[in-house]
Amino acid sequence: MRKAKLDGAGVAMLLGVQGLLAVNQIIIKLVNVGLQPVFFAGLRSLLAIGFVWAWLVWKGRPPRLRREAWGSGLLIGALFAVEFLFLFLALDLTSVGRASLIMYSMPVWFAILAHFGLGERITGPRAAGLALAFAGCAVAILSRPDTGEASLAGDLCALGAAWGWALTAFVARRPVMRAEGAEMQLFWMVLVSAPILLLAAPLFGPLIRDLQPLHIVGLVFQSSVVVAGGFIAWLWLLSVYPSSTVASFSFLTPILALLLGALLFGETLGLPILLAAILVAAGIVLMNRPATSAPGRG
Repeated sequence: MRKAKLDGAGVAMLLGVQGLLAVNQIIIKLVNVGLQPVFFAGLRSLLAIGFVWAWLVWKGRPPRLRREAWGSGLLIGALFAVEFLFLFLALDLTSVGRASLIMYSMPVWFAILAHFGLGERITGPRAAGLALAFAGCAVAILSRPDTGEASLAGDLCALGAAWGWALTAFVARRPVMRAEGAEMQLFWMVLVSAPILLLAAPLFGPLIRDLQPLHIVGLVFQSSVVVAGGFIAWLWLLSVYPSSTVASFSFLTPILALLLGALLFGETLGLPILLAAILVAAGIVLMNRPATSAPGRG
C-alpha cells in the first residue's frame, strides 16, 4: 500500500538500508584482499542471480525474459557491469570514504541526463543541489592526503561508477524497463553483468589473491544480503513511501562510509574530505526535495 508520508517503520528500515549500503563499501574493501576486484564483482552477480530468482519465485512472479525487453535488458545489465567494475576497482585503489563520496555524486549526472532525456526539468533548488554535490565531488578528487591511502586513478574509477549508476538509472526510467518493474530490472542487471565481469576479470590480473574463509563469507553476504536483500528493500521503500523522501536519506550512506572507513581502516578525516562530505550530503538533500510548485515539474 502506498503511503503519503514516512512512518516509524519506514524510518527504521531506511536507516537500516543506508547502514547496510555503507557497510557494503567496507565489505568490498575487505574482500578485495582475497579476490581480484573485477572477479569478485562477477562472482557476486553470478550468485545474486540465484538469490533474486528465488525472491521473485517466492513472490509468485518468476522471472520472464520478454523478447521486447531484451535490448533494454542487455543494456541495463551492461551498464550495471560497468558501474560495479569501476566501484570495485575504486575501493581497491582509494579509501572507502572517498570512493563513496565521489560515487554519490550520481544525482548530479542523473539530473543532467534526465533533464535532456526524460523531460525532468532542473529547477532552482535542484540546480543549487547539483552545484553543491558537484563542488563536493571536485573537492574530494582534487584534495588527496599524503598518507598514500588515495589515488587519482581510484578517484576517477569512483567517478566512472557514479556515471555507470546514473546511466543505469536512466535506462531503468525509460518505458521498456519501467514496464518490467524494479525487481525484474535487478534480475536483468545481475543476469547480464555476471558473464561480462567474469570474462573481463582476467584482464585485471590474477583472479585469486590471498583468499581466506572470511572473504568467502563476505562474497556470499554481498550476493544475498546486500544485492538480493538491501537493493530489493530499497526498491520496496521507493514503491511504498514518497520517492523524494526516501531518496533524500541517501546522503547518509557516504557519511556513514566515511566514518566507518576512518574507524576500521584509519582513513584520514581531514578538513577537505569533511567539507566534501557536507557539500555532497547537502546537495543530495536539496536535489531530492519534493516538488511544491507548478504543474509539469519533473
